Amino acid sequence: QLQLVESGGGLVQPGGSLRLSCVASGQTLDYYAIGWFRRTSGEGREALLCINSAGGATIYEASVKGRFSISRDNAKNTIYLQMDNLKPEDTAVYFCGMTWSFCSGYERSFASWGKGILVNVSS
Repeated sequence: QLQLVESGGGLVQPGGSLRLSCVASGQTLDYYAIGWFRRTSGEGREALLCINSAGGATIYEASVKGRFSISRDNAKNTIYLQMDNLKPEDTAVYFCGMTWSFCSGYERSFASWGKGILVNVSS
């Protein structure tokens, strides 16, 4: 069955950058849309960006516009989240999730999730 595993998180200073990877195993991601979400204490999981099966990207969270970008490498069965100019308020557990072909900003639309990875933006 499909499994998604996030990597690339950790501690970074404000203004720094990280690139998260979401690697799939069990089946190809070629025909799926993949979204990046994040969750903080006391809040629900919020949609950040999504990339559809054709490679088109959608931004759902205004606070990351111009700072975060999403891409996919189908040959490596991997989706990336590039995060630049990180801020302390970006501290969260970041998740990738799979849905069918077209992007969605709703958590309920996603059928499979990674377990998440912590990004801690702090001095």
